[in-house]
Amino acid sequence: MSAPNTLSTSWLDRTFRITERGSSVAREVRGGLVTFFAMAYILVLNPLILSGPDSQGGFLGGGTEPNRPAIAAATALIAGLMTILMGAVANYPLALAAGLGINALVAYGIAQLDGMTWADAMGLVVLEGIVIFVLVLTGLREAVFRAVPHALKVAITVGIGLFIALIGLVDAGIVRPGGTPLQLGIEGSLMGWPALVFVVGLFLIVVLMVRRIRGAILIGIVVAGLLAAVLEAAFDIGARSEENATGWSLTVPALDGSPFQVPDFSTLGQFSLFGAFSEAKAGVVAALLLVFSLMLADFFDTMGTMVAIGAEADLLDEQGNPPRTRRILLVDSVAAAAGGAAGVSSNTSYIESAAGVGDGARTGLASIVTGCAFLVATFLAPLTAFVPYEAATPALVVVGFLMMTQVTDIPWKDAAIAIPAFLTIIFMPFTYSIAAGIGVGFITYVLLSAVRKGGARQVHWLMWVVAALFVVYFSLGPIQAALGV
Repeated sequence: MSAPNTLSTSWLDRTFRITERGSSVAREVRGGLVTFFAMAYILVLNPLILSGPDSQGGFLGGGTEPNRPAIAAATALIAGLMTILMGAVANYPLALAAGLGINALVAYGIAQLDGMTWADAMGLVVLEGIVIFVLVLTGLREAVFRAVPHALKVAITVGIGLFIALIGLVDAGIVRPGGTPLQLGIEGSLMGWPALVFVVGLFLIVVLMVRRIRGAILIGIVVAGLLAAVLEAAFDIGARSEENATGWSLTVPALDGSPFQVPDFSTLGQFSLFGAFSEAKAGVVAALLLVFSLMLADFFDTMGTMVAIGAEADLLDEQGNPPRTRRILLVDSVAAAAGGAAGVSSNTSYIESAAGVGDGARTGLASIVTGCAFLVATFLAPLTAFVPYEAATPALVVVGFLMMTQVTDIPWKDAAIAIPAFLTIIFMPFTYSIAAGIGVGFITYVLLSAVRKGGARQVHWLMWVVAALFVVYFSLGPIQAALGV
């Protein structure tokens, strides 16, 4: 009776080089599940971020109100398929899902531009994925990567982190408009049970993180969601409104029906490849800049993530490169386009894969296990409509912190690079626009480098081109007015 199991194990071992990498099938399965639970929070956060209306009042998946179960189902589907693809093609313990930061750019930036629809925004995501795919095939991805100074790449990540944290605080009602542009809660105080849920969720997550408990973010969301449900059942708090300022945001935590259902994939195919290029919407120049902004927010993290995971798993070669690097990058670029085509934003590699690697994962078998877990999760999408902002947004604040930790990599004593980095960081949350932060940072960097002795020659020509395009982008209003457009 042991022969079939032996043959099966031997086939897995040869296919994924499990023994060669010092692992076992059991460790790969365990590591894959750990990675899933470490990043499963995206099944709540992505629907949370993408559930608002576009500039035309439309919602993802159609209809006249948010369809978070459909977004959650498609998020799980694409994450599952792309993670399985990573394991099968690249044999690397790296999982993929909708990228935080990129989805914020799509939801709060691109989809809110005048005339823009969700389909137009997702079309730009698909184009971004195609561009990255071509860059990988031609070897130009590394060239673009080298063109942007490291400090600006770090600043983009940090700025997005602050932006995400601000979104979390605002959506939960912890920060609100007031006598000053923003204030703490209601007249400077945190009032109501929903605010308590946010505070409990936030401190639970950070305490678990300090105690190095895996899955801290997911545990925090689950516990805060259950607490919200208990409080709603006990006090009938209701939804937030002008008359009920201390009510729940986004949804009332009361489960209506079964937590299981056949997945609703109505967001799939909801994209318009060139819709944003219409002059009635973004226009050609602005659309190209938006694609570039998405690309910046997307693929720089991937290269750092795959190297970090490889280092953790001791898989890097003497030059610090992971095995099958091009395959890893190709799958990542396909995932970016697939996420846009499914209406759930660009999918990218997750640093949370390090949780599974830390638990023993060394091969693509772990990624296949993670991907299968995501596919099972497509049947649990109704649970996402149960979680109010107050229970889920503490995770956004914590993710903002994790992204903020990279700020020490910026050379703050070098004003010529520190000032552009600083402006990149602050313009994202203060203008509520990731693209604006990137543009201001690039323009300032090129300007300060140009006035520095010998600095102009050190600026890559791609940076000059992109900075010039951003100048046009920021001047579109006056230019159109001057041309009578």
